[in-house]
Amino acid sequence: MRSTPVTGLRVTGLCAALLCAPLALSAPPVHAQQAAPKGPQPAATPAPAVDSSPEEDVVGTINNDAAIAIPVFPTDEMLPTAAEGGNTEALGRNLARVIFGDLKNNGLFRPVGPDALPRIAYGEVTAPTFPNWRARSAEMLVQGFVRAAPDGRLTVGCYLYDVALGSELARQGYVVKPEEWRRAAHKCADMVYARLSGESPFFDSKIAYIAETGPKGNRRKQLAIMDSDGANHRFITNGQSTALTPRYSPDYSKIAYLSFLNGTPRIYVYDIGTGQQRLVTEGKGPTFAPRWSPDGKYILYSMAIAGNTDIYRVPATGGDSVKLTDSPGIDVGGSYSPDGQRIVFESDRSGSQQVYVMNADGTNQKRISFFGGRAATPEWSPRGDQIAFTHIAGNLRIAVMNPSGGDMRYLTDSWQDEAPTWSPNGRIVQFFRTAKTTGKTSIWQVDLTGRNERRLNTPVDASDPAWGPVLP
Repeated sequence: MRSTPVTGLRVTGLCAALLCAPLALSAPPVHAQQAAPKGPQPAATPAPAVDSSPEEDVVGTINNDAAIAIPVFPTDEMLPTAAEGGNTEALGRNLARVIFGDLKNNGLFRPVGPDALPRIAYGEVTAPTFPNWRARSAEMLVQGFVRAAPDGRLTVGCYLYDVALGSELARQGYVVKPEEWRRAAHKCADMVYARLSGESPFFDSKIAYIAETGPKGNRRKQLAIMDSDGANHRFITNGQSTALTPRYSPDYSKIAYLSFLNGTPRIYVYDIGTGQQRLVTEGKGPTFAPRWSPDGKYILYSMAIAGNTDIYRVPATGGDSVKLTDSPGIDVGGSYSPDGQRIVFESDRSGSQQVYVMNADGTNQKRISFFGGRAATPEWSPRGDQIAFTHIAGNLRIAVMNPSGGDMRYLTDSWQDEAPTWSPNGRIVQFFRTAKTTGKTSIWQVDLTGRNERRLNTPVDASDPAWGPVLP
């Protein structure tokens, strides 16, 4: 991604010494091209008590192969702010906690967060005490700072250091509104992830899902969105009509979802910027699973007419639908390959639910799953190299296979896991899990090793997750 400098931004004092080019999050981050000069090192102000949710699995020292230390982000002056914590010192701890949370759950790193590390002075941000971190067996170090401007905006700096070499690897800066402070933390984690893994990042992204409340036989289902770590939750619909199966548009500006009002299925597109929604199509029969094409021009969906369910394509702006399948069975789903050339879907035309692929125009339909049991809800990886799906053989488990149907392997092993959706970089799979004893649903994430699971906190039961692309 090409970096674009932000103009009209004034940086003065020690902040200018610490970070040469802070930015607004509305533009791509600028990587400073030169080492920042060292600023003065004022004595650190004693920190007030901070009691945000403490990190889990805290260890006192770092002693593993991918050890990353993330101390509290200091500030040059404790000032009140509208951000979480109420002042810049508390915010510095919360920023580091969010970065720690992002990096610890993807299977690549073993970070240690601010609650298990000593504080650093403000001047140490650009002059780390590398011997101290080597003594703690840290290999990488994430340090940063936070400052508040008179207009209420926050400047957050983020630095990544190689402790063994004693050198800076990357830096970024952000100017954000107080309510957007978490975006600065996610962007910092994205910088670290991309620099150390060589992969595209995914933390600064959002998730749409269905929020469920009420008794089992009369569930209230609302469309909701949240950050990739479960924070900043917001309901989109009021629950007067049932909402199902949301999906973000490729440009992140809209969400397509299925709505039932008075028993009639309709596909709507919700505009995130304006809050307006537009009817795309109204089903003549039971309708399922709207999905975007990679160019955002079309939406796939399934519809049952006279007992036969087929897959259709309709312009995202509305209009006439085109029927893509016509088999004597149930064809459901539809997820495009990243290049838009093929579609993966499920069908029972062979006698049981299996995974099929076809060309984008509906031609060349062929079965690819032959490993026993049933298969449902296939979703193509953004990388194009794998397809995630729900494997039904006794329990429901999340599995992946290659686009030819080979190399099938499980990522989860619970009672009922279903409806996978991919992270923007294709390295994490998200799904929802139903508890066997209570029937409650919740959203989980698992990396491609299958060893690192994480449950996202939601205010109510949650299902049908959909991961959106990385925010600009």
